[in-house]
Amino acid sequence: MSLSQLAGHLASGGFDKKDALGALKNWEKGLYKPVPSTEDVKKIANGLGVEATEISEWQSSCRYAPVSPTKARLVTKLVAGMDVQTALDTLKFTHKRTAHMVVKLIECAVGSAEENEADVDNLYISEARVDGAGRRIGTKSWIAKDRGRAHPIKKQACHIHITVRE
Repeated sequence: MSLSQLAGHLASGGFDKKDALGALKNWEKGLYKPVPSTEDVKKIANGLGVEATEISEWQSSCRYAPVSPTKARLVTKLVAGMDVQTALDTLKFTHKRTAHMVVKLIECAVGSAEENEADVDNLYISEARVDGAGRRIGTKSWIAKDRGRAHPIKKQACHIHITVRE
């Protein structure tokens, strides 16, 4: 099915045909502007002839997590692409501080999927991403060095994003 045909299904809602085509092109690229509503997703799924849960994805994020991005990426790379239950079992025995945060994010995303009546047993982690958030607030300090110099102590923060789909 072409994008113009899908735009016709979407145009029956609140969009006109040109805006619907532009929105579909953005969504195809991964740019969610304008943010698709649940009615838009249902109309697109109706046009494709599939269930709305099959083309939906659920996200959760932790902003300004008090962990450096490098350390958080170790844990998120471990679970990326895994089945949700396998990822939760793996993280249960991972001895990293970030593992507890990632478990909460996965459970939050699964809860959102469950609210939208998705099949929780068939969920997998489609994206696990960590972005740097800069220096943590309130951690501006110095360590003394030789000859009267001082070097800053930089405690980093990060944003952790988990995306789950069926």
